[in-house]
Amino acid sequence: MTDRTDSARSAAGTAIRVLLADDEQMIRHGVHLILRHAESIEVVGEAANGAEAVQLATEHRPDVVLLDIRMPVLDGLAAIEQLLVLNPAPQVVMLTTFGDEENVLRALAAGATGFLLKDEGPQELISAVRAAANGDAVLSPAVTGSVIQRMLRGGAPTAGTSAPDQRLAGLTNREREVLAMLGEGLSNLEISNRLGIGIGTVKTHVRSILEKTGSSSRVQVALLAHQTGLVS
Repeated sequence: MTDRTDSARSAAGTAIRVLLADDEQMIRHGVHLILRHAESIEVVGEAANGAEAVQLATEHRPDVVLLDIRMPVLDGLAAIEQLLVLNPAPQVVMLTTFGDEENVLRALAAGATGFLLKDEGPQELISAVRAAANGDAVLSPAVTGSVIQRMLRGGAPTAGTSAPDQRLAGLTNREREVLAMLGEGLSNLEISNRLGIGIGTVKTHVRSILEKTGSSSRVQVALLAHQTGLVS
C-alpha cells in the first residue's frame, strides 16, 4: 500500500494540489476563492458530486480532496473508498455541518484524514489544507470532543475501566509521548516544538506508532490515546 503522505511530501516546494467536491455551488465558489489567494495552494478541479470527484481525482491526482459528505449520484462516504485506491491516494478531508457526527465517524472509519465544518474561517480552511497535505489529522475543534465521545461510547473501553490496551505494549516511552500528543490533536510541527526534536524524527515516530498499533490513520491513534487513558 502506498503511504498517502508520500504524495504530499513529493510536492514539497511546489503548490499543494486541491480538488473541491460539494453539490452547493456557493460553497465551492467560496472555498475556491479563499484557496486561490493562499500561497502555494492550487485548486485543480471542482466536482458537484462524488462520481465527478473520483473522475477528476483520477485525472488530476490532487494531494488533498475537500469532500462534502452529502452529495447526489455518489455521496462522499462512497467516494472515499474509490479515492483511497488511487496510487498515490490523496488525503481526504470531509466538509460537514455541525451535528453530523454519525457520518463523520463513518468517514473516519473509511480512511478520511479528518473533517472540517463548512462555516470555518478562511485561515482555518487554509491551515487544514496544509495540515492534510503534510499528513496531519484535520479535526475541527468545534466538534472534535463530541466525535471522540461518540467513538468511545461505541463499545470501546474507557480510561480507568480496563487494563491498558495491548496495542501499546510494543511502544517505546518516546512513542507513548508522541501518541499522547496525537491524542491532543497536535500537528507534527507542534510535537516537534514541544519535544525539541526534528520534524523528520516526529514523522518516523508517527509511522512507527501506526505500524505497531495496527492503525491506518492519525485519527485512529488519537482515539486510541483517549481509550487507553494517555489523554483524559
